[in-house]
Amino acid sequence: MPGVTLTGAAGRIEGQYSPGKAENAPIALILSPHPKAGGHMNNPVAVQLYHLFMKRGFSTLRFNFRGVGRSQGEFDAGIGELADAATALDWLQANNPAASQTWVAGYSFGAYIGMQLLMRRPETDGFISVSPPTNMYDFSFLAPCPASGLILHGGADTVVPPVEVERVVSKLRTQKGIVIDHEVVDGATHFWAENLPDVEKSVSSYLDKRLAENPI
Repeated sequence: MPGVTLTGAAGRIEGQYSPGKAENAPIALILSPHPKAGGHMNNPVAVQLYHLFMKRGFSTLRFNFRGVGRSQGEFDAGIGELADAATALDWLQANNPAASQTWVAGYSFGAYIGMQLLMRRPETDGFISVSPPTNMYDFSFLAPCPASGLILHGGADTVVPPVEVERVVSKLRTQKGIVIDHEVVDGATHFWAENLPDVEKSVSSYLDKRLAENPI
């Protein structure tokens, strides 16, 4: 998995990229948790998401937001981080012009950034949102949500209580034309320390279902 360097608005963006083997390989962008809470592209959940897409033939990219690792710049309260994500998706698309599908996956703060990116990139075919911080940020921008996807949450999450996520899911499910799968893993916390196998199981099952419906 070669390291890559992208050029963003704040300077260098450090990433890890795994190209798919097929010319029309789909693309997936993986977004990491909050930089101010120790979030980085090697977070276990982010890495697991990366591998799940990679194993299915996607050209997959994960990266450090500005100010994290070797990425230049400083934390920008989500505004600059969304710009970083857009830069990363631009890079993925430029390097995979024949990509058959486009997916965005994020964990915690990365899920928030990912959902915002969806609104700006209607070409996105699907998303994975793990532990979206719906009590910390306003998710009302998802009107309408442009793509179907999976929202995965821990039943024992005390950082973002499950009821807060259910509120957003219920609103999204009123929209026509998209399907929101929502799974709550009993006993899992916001950090998934003991429940990474559950993340793998849920995301794998969802991806395989979607890819069967719309093969690569």
